[in-house]
Parts: sequence; structure tokens; C-alpha cells
Amino acid sequence: MAYLRDRSEELTSFQQSAFWSGKDNINTDVVMVYGINDSTCERIAEYKKHGYVIHVMVGIAWGGYVDYLYGKWDGKDHWDEAQVDRFGTKILHGTDTPYMVPTISFADYITERLKAAVDFGAEAIHVEEPEFWDRGGYSEAFKREYKLYYREDWRPPHESEDARYRAAKLKSYLYRRTIDRVSSALKEYALTKYGRALRFYVPTHSLLNYTQWKIVSPEGMLSDCPAVDGYIAQIWTGTSREPTPLDGVIKERTFETAYLEYGIMQELIKGTGRRMWFLHDPIEDNEIFTWENYQYNYLKTVVASLLHPKVNTYEVCPWPNRVFYKKYPSNSPDAKTIPADYATLICSVFQTLGDIPLSEADSDIRTGVLLSDTALFQRDYSDSVIEPPAAPSADATVISDSEKLKTAFKEQLFKGAGDERLMREYIRSSTFPSFYGLCLPLLKYGMPVRPVSLDNIRRYNGYLDDYDVLLLSYEFMKPDYPDINNALASWVKGGGKLIYVGDGSDPYHRIRSWWNSSKVKYPSAAEHLFEMLGIDAPKDREVYSVGNGFAAVWFVNPAEITFSKENADALRDLFACVIGKDGGAWQYQNAISVRRGPYLPAAVLDESVCDAPLKLSGLFADMFDIKYKICTEKTIAPDENALLFDFAAIEQEDLRVIGTSARVLSLDAAEGSVSLTVKGTEDVNTYTRLRVPFAVKAAEGKLKSGTAVAVGAEYDPLSRTVLLSYAGTPEELTITLK
Repeated sequence: MAYLRDRSEELTSFQQSAFWSGKDNINTDVVMVYGINDSTCERIAEYKKHGYVIHVMVGIAWGGYVDYLYGKWDGKDHWDEAQVDRFGTKILHGTDTPYMVPTISFADYITERLKAAVDFGAEAIHVEEPEFWDRGGYSEAFKREYKLYYREDWRPPHESEDARYRAAKLKSYLYRRTIDRVSSALKEYALTKYGRALRFYVPTHSLLNYTQWKIVSPEGMLSDCPAVDGYIAQIWTGTSREPTPLDGVIKERTFETAYLEYGIMQELIKGTGRRMWFLHDPIEDNEIFTWENYQYNYLKTVVASLLHPKVNTYEVCPWPNRVFYKKYPSNSPDAKTIPADYATLICSVFQTLGDIPLSEADSDIRTGVLLSDTALFQRDYSDSVIEPPAAPSADATVISDSEKLKTAFKEQLFKGAGDERLMREYIRSSTFPSFYGLCLPLLKYGMPVRPVSLDNIRRYNGYLDDYDVLLLSYEFMKPDYPDINNALASWVKGGGKLIYVGDGSDPYHRIRSWWNSSKVKYPSAAEHLFEMLGIDAPKDREVYSVGNGFAAVWFVNPAEITFSKENADALRDLFACVIGKDGGAWQYQNAISVRRGPYLPAAVLDESVCDAPLKLSGLFADMFDIKYKICTEKTIAPDENALLFDFAAIEQEDLRVIGTSARVLSLDAAEGSVSLTVKGTEDVNTYTRLRVPFAVKAAEGKLKSGTAVAVGAEYDPLSRTVLLSYAGTPEELTITLK
């Protein structure tokens, strides 16, 4: 029955470093107890007492590892394993908390630390954020690893594209090696000592975000680690509000970015049987925003995730204590704690996420934009219009090239100077425009494009079968192996449609790799692809028949597409031309939606073909209204999102939870009465809407301790539902309806 499930299903989770508290008891299935320290065992015991499935989470790139750094673990000082930039400055997450070069020694240390979590009874281990900064790669430990991996002396990454690319590829490998070593060792330890099958997960930002933020991480490479059971897609307002370029305008596009981020993370588990949790956060790490801003962006990320219907497990909140206790904006004298209605709303969303079923996508034209881990390997400022910083003095604060560029751009923007050269450089260097140039013009006009992993083409047979049209560019990434091009050509010949966009201008075409190291050398991997497609000397914007499919080539750097609406229109025209070759047609629209059982998430886009609202008719409950407002028509304006419950999907059901901001533990009907037992969050105004078999006249509540609780009841004859209202409590509350 809806909303009623055993916690062992592990559909919802949250992470927490604090002890259990009724005030932030958000009633998920799983708690990820954060950190290994003197309080871990006690914290685990408390959460177990309150019914949670126990996982443990730690950082794999940084953490409280001073005993390792200062030699208390093995008698050796390990500060030479801290990530270091070109000026010799350590890259820190806090005092005595460097980002680490993940050596074999460090992997063994992490393994020993995490054995305690297994001893404490954790059913799963999460090692989060395997991050190696792009500006790093200069420490002594990294130089040693470089020599071992490449069998040649280390070269400073900033000296050439080839050196940077090879250094970044090694960074990714080192974290893959570490996670593989740690996960395998801990699983063996749990099985041999306790006879327990331990599960192992990697919470990580999306490939898209790490590419924007210039952080190297294994991402798809983790698919090759057999002991990894899945991931958490760490996507939230903080990652998705990163400004993106479209039509010459750089601004936050939280929904669109989140949609693409969740999309590429979904590809990590496709065809593997592994699990993916999509994360949301009701606030974000940056504490300077208002509650209104947090809510606006939070709901965008929620809807963006729901539009990917093949994932239905969620980390609903990292750090709920900072949501329910802290005041925002932190830099304002008017800072305040969470508004009552927002507290109720997020608790409602937490519970709704546990009831979202899997489903199939609705799009008639299955469109993907290819993205590879190798995009992480070529993000730099080697030819930036902003001069690189001079080596700092010992007590100076290093300002990265990125920050200088952002500052210069913002100064120009605010002064209205309109320096096009600077804008183009900012777009090129800071916002990953080549990828967004392929995605946003289509997404904004209602085509639900999905990022597709280029690397998975050679991992999984038939990986591309779910797609009709693919867009590809090697200007911001490279195929690691030639058989990727062979597979793409085979897919096209079998009936696929491929649009290649690129002009060969990317300097990384000149790195040492397979396309220029064989007897037959190619200027770029794209030239090899054209040969595999049987296209000799392709002409610009020409559409070629290739077997049963079609291929087109547009000789432009995809970053240029972001510079104007005219360029975006040109991409849309080419896309329409390609799909029209076999009678396909694309109807522009400004809305995206998908069916998830009785739920209908929908987003209406601004900057689209029109600014008309989306109007839906039927009988709905508005899941983003704290009282689940009943309506027969819902109007969604551009830049708005909605989540509706469609009563047409449950027409024959007489008893069902429609929405609730408390966890429902039981729901039973007898002649003339209905009873349910719930657990809520302390001090949160709580609502539950039920479809019931009779008109409710009264409701009464009683805590497990015997104390009576006032319960309001409003019956709606149109939907045959009752809205219950009561004070949230972490104690079991039984409500009886008559």
C-alpha cells in the first residue's frame, strides 16, 4: 500500500554527523552516520533504536586523518601526499585537512579506519567525493605515482596540453584504484569476520559538475570496480546554480543544469544492477541566501530528478540539523530559522519521494548528448585572456586563474562594458560551454535530451539502443579507444542518427593518443570517425545516408552555439533536418513532464519557443502545497515546476495515502472507521491527506504513551479525501477516523 514499506527497502536516506534528535528526525529508511570517531558507536546505537537502517559515510579525499598525516598510524609523516598546486601551496579543506594524493599507503589506512564501522554493525559503507583538483598534481607523492604509471619522469601539468591531460588521467586512476582496494578489502573483512555481506557506495558529484568546477574524479571508471554497489548523485542547488551560457546570456539555470546532472549520473548504473540515490538539499553549502531562494531552487532540483524515471531512490537531505536549527542568510541581521510552511513542505517531499515508482520516459524522439570522463582531463586556462598569477609570497593567498577571470567578467558586466572578447573567454573557460551548447538549445525547446556516457559504449553491449539521435563533439573530450568510433558507426548504420559538431580547433587534439600514434595518423579522433562512417571529406551541415541511418557534420566549435540565439536556432534547424530524413518531426514546446504512477512532475521552461503557461485538467492534489490542495485545473507558468497527484490513476481505490509530512507506519480500515499510525518531526506542523471509504466526521489522536493529541479533519467530497492536521512528534501517534 502507498507510503507503507519496510525500511529494509532503503528507498530514502539522509546523512548526519550529529546524534539523533526529534527536531530533525525526518523518518527516512536509512541514516548514513558520518565519520569514524569516539562517538560513532553511540550515534549508531541511537539511530538503530529509532528504527533506521545503518550506513556509515566518510570522505575518501579529505577528513580527520591527522594521525596518518603526522605519523601516528605507521611512524611515517605523510604530508608529502597532500595535493599541491604549481606554487607549492597545499590544497586544503580545513586546518590539518588536505585533499590527499590517494597512495597505496593511504588506501590501507582508510581501510583500517573503516573496519571499525563494520565492527559497529554498519550494513553499508559510503566513501564520498573522490576529488583531485585540476590545479593540483605537483606534490612529491604525485610525482612518484606519475613515474610508476607512465614509466617516464613527471612533467609539470601546466607546461602543455599533453602533460595536463596525462596528469588528469592519472588522478582519476588513483582514486579508482583506491576505491577498488578499499571496497574489496572491507567486503572481505565483513564476510570473513562476521559472515555479513557488506555493501559499498560512492557518493560523488556529477561528471558535469566536476568538469565545471575543475575537479578530477573517477566517475564512469568506477564501473570497472566490481566491489562498488552503487552511488549517490550529489546534486543540489549548490552544484546546479552554477551559471551556464545560452543565447549570449550567462546566468543561473538551476532546473536545466540539475536535469542534465541527474541525467549523466543515471548512466553510471545503466545495465549494471547497481543502485543510485539522487540527492536533494533544502538549502545548500553557501549560507548567504534567503529561505525563499533555497525553496525556489530546491523544488527545481526535485522536479529535475523526477523527470529521470528509471531511478526512484533518494538521499532526501544531507545534514538536516543545519536545515532545522540554523539561521539564514548567515550574513544578515535579519537571519531566521526555517519558516514553518517550508519545514512542513520539505518533510512532505521527503515522504513523497519514498512513494515514487519507476516508469518509462515519454519522449517520442530519444535524444542523447555524449559526454566522457575525458572531459575532466582538459579543463584549463593555458590561453586565458587573464594573465596567470605570479608565484605568491609565503604568506600570500593564491587567487586562481578561474577566480580572476570571474572577477574581471563580473566587473565588466556590472559596468555594462559588454566586452565580447572577455565574455567569450569566460564562457570558454568557466562554464563548460561546448557541452551546454549541444544541450540547452534543445532542452529549452522541450526536447528531453539526456547525457549519454561515451565510455559506456565499449562497456555494455547494446548501450546505445535506447537512443534515436545522438549529438557528439570531440572539442571538449576525447574517445579513449578507437573502437568507440567503430561502435558509433555501427549504431548509425543500424538506423541511428548522429550529429557531429566540431571544427578541430581544440589544442588537445595534439596530445599523444591512438589517433596520432599509429601508422595511419589522423588530425583528430573525429577524422577517424568520419572514415568509419564512410564519409569522405564531409561538407558543412550536409546530412549523409550511412547504412540505415544518417550522419551530419557541422564544422563549428560547439561553444560558439552559446554566443547567440541565431546559433542556437541553427542547431535546432540541423536537428530537425536530421530527424526529418526518415519522416520524423519535432514539435517545439516549452514544457517537459513524465508519468510516475499517479504522480505527474512537470517543468515549464523560460527562454523557450513561447511564454505560454502549461494548463492541466483533471482531478489533482498539488504535492507542493503543504495541504495537498485539491484542484481540477493546474496552471504552470514559465520558470515554474509542479508535482501533481492524479486521482485518475487510483479511481478504484477507497483507501490510500495521497500525501503526508509524517511517516505512515500502518493504515487499517474497519467498518465505519479508519486508523493510521504515524511518526513525524518535532515542532513541524504536519498534514496527511487520505482517500477514505466514507465521509469523515471526526478524528482523534493518541500517542503511544497514552497522551491525547488534537487532530483536525477536513473532508473533501470531490476527491473523497480527508485532510488531517496535527502537531509533529517523533513518538508514534495513532489517529482514528470516524
